[in-house]
Amino acid sequence: MSEENRLRERIALHGKSLFERGYGCGSSGNISVRLEDGILVTPTNSSMGRLDPARISRLDWQGNLLAGDKPSKEAFLHLAMYQERPEERAVVHLHATHSVAVSCLAEINPENVLPPITAYYVMRVGKLPLLPYYRPGDKALAEAVRTAAREHRAMLLANHGPVVAGKELDAAVYAAEELEETAKLFLLLRGERTRYLTPEQVGELTAHFPT
Repeated sequence: MSEENRLRERIALHGKSLFERGYGCGSSGNISVRLEDGILVTPTNSSMGRLDPARISRLDWQGNLLAGDKPSKEAFLHLAMYQERPEERAVVHLHATHSVAVSCLAEINPENVLPPITAYYVMRVGKLPLLPYYRPGDKALAEAVRTAAREHRAMLLANHGPVVAGKELDAAVYAAEELEETAKLFLLLRGERTRYLTPEQVGELTAHFPT
């Protein structure tokens, strides 16, 4: 099996797992991986739970379709992330319920949306900025993602959902899952006296596990 076909199979496997565990519904969410000459990205109007590896879109770096079905209308988000962060090999964008719920809250800190509740959130996600709302498919969002990507591998789109990059596909998926679970914890703990990790504990984690 070629490396590209192996990656296609892995995208479909992760998509099915995410969908079946409720991290996406309908045709929401998209996954991509970097190739030498472009990216593979899930097609538009496709369910992550029923992806056909052979029909996953292959794009060049200008966003031109080279193979597969028509790409997600949010493929430009993935391209912007890769172009700004050449070390990243995969990007996951979800419309997961708890992350989207947090993205709709009026009083959250746009510079760092979620507090350091657990060590694994700090290790896998780190600081999480909130980007302003743009309508789906608005190319202006690509520039907002590009700007945020200069300092962050994960970001939350207002009233929309998270975008998370990783040095490989598994890492990107695991970080996106950690973000969603932390958003769930954050909502469960609202109104309760909560013990977050201290700045010293966060500093120790980021020193040992830089994002």
